[in-house]
Amino acid sequence: MRNFAKLTLLFSINFLIIFLVATGLRFLVLQVDWAKNLPPKSETALTLVITAAYWALSCTLFSSVLFSLCYAGRRKYSYIMTVVSIMSLSLLFCLGISIALENWKSVPPAQSSGIQLGDKGLILSNSLNKNETAVVLLNGASDPLGPRVTAIPEQPMYFYEAAVGKVDLPPVPFGNDTPWFLKSLSIDIRINAEMFQKNFAEGLHTWLIFAFSLVFLLCSFGYVIKMSVWPLANLFVGILAFRGILLLGTFLSSPEMLDIMDSFLKGSIPALFVIPCVFLAIGALLHLYSGLVVIVKGRNNGN
Repeated sequence: MRNFAKLTLLFSINFLIIFLVATGLRFLVLQVDWAKNLPPKSETALTLVITAAYWALSCTLFSSVLFSLCYAGRRKYSYIMTVVSIMSLSLLFCLGISIALENWKSVPPAQSSGIQLGDKGLILSNSLNKNETAVVLLNGASDPLGPRVTAIPEQPMYFYEAAVGKVDLPPVPFGNDTPWFLKSLSIDIRINAEMFQKNFAEGLHTWLIFAFSLVFLLCSFGYVIKMSVWPLANLFVGILAFRGILLLGTFLSSPEMLDIMDSFLKGSIPALFVIPCVFLAIGALLHLYSGLVVIVKGRNNGN
C-alpha cells in the first residue's frame, strides 16, 4: 500500500508538471507562428491554448508513463500493481483533461476588430494543407504590411486595412532549420493528439478503447526497458521504444494504410478500431513476456 501511494504521488506530480510546462511551451510556439502570419487577434488565444493543451496531453502521457515505469523498475515494485496503477491514473488524467478541453471549446470567442467580408470567397494559398490559415496580401509582396485578407477554416474571411506593425520574431521552433528528428517527433506527437481528439469526438466509448489500448501498450514495456543495471541506459531504451510507438501510430493512421487495412479486412473491423487492435495485440505479447519473466525469477529465487 505504501508503494502504491508513492507511485501514485510520483505519477500525479510528474503528469501535472510536464503537462503545464509542455502546454506553455507549445502555446508560445503556436503564438509565434501565428504572429508571423496574422495580426494578433483576441479570439485566437483560447484556441491556441486548447491546441497546445492537446499536444501537451499526448506528450505528457508518454513522458509520465515512461518515468513511472523506470522508477517502479528501479524500486522493484510489484509488476501487477505498477501496471494497474499507471493505467488507471493515465486514463483518469487523460479523460479529465479531455473533457475539460472539449467544454472550453464551447466558450464564445471575443469580438474581432476585422471587417467581415462574408462566408464565401476565393482563398489563395501556397500551402498544400487545406486546413492551414491562408493570408492574402492585397498589394502583393511589395507591401507586406499593407491591406490583407485572412481566411481561417470554417470561419468567415476578414479584411484588415494594415498589419499591426513589423514584428521581429525569433525563428519558430521545429521550423525548417530544426533537425529532422526533433521536427518529426513534434509532428508525431501532434498526430497522436489529433487521434485523441478524433476518437473523443466519435464518443466516449471509442475514446476509451483507443486510450486504453495505447496505455496498455505503453505499460507493457515495464520489464522490457530493464535491460541494463544503469537507470539512465534504461531511460534511453524506453525513449526509443516509446518513439517507435509514436511512429507506429503515425504509420497506421495514414490514409494509405487505413485503405489497405480496410480492403484487407473487408469491413469486418471498423477503421477506428484497427489501431487499438494492433496496440492491444502487441501489448498482450509484451505483457506475456513480462509475466514469464516474473515467473522465472520467482522460481529462481525459490531455488
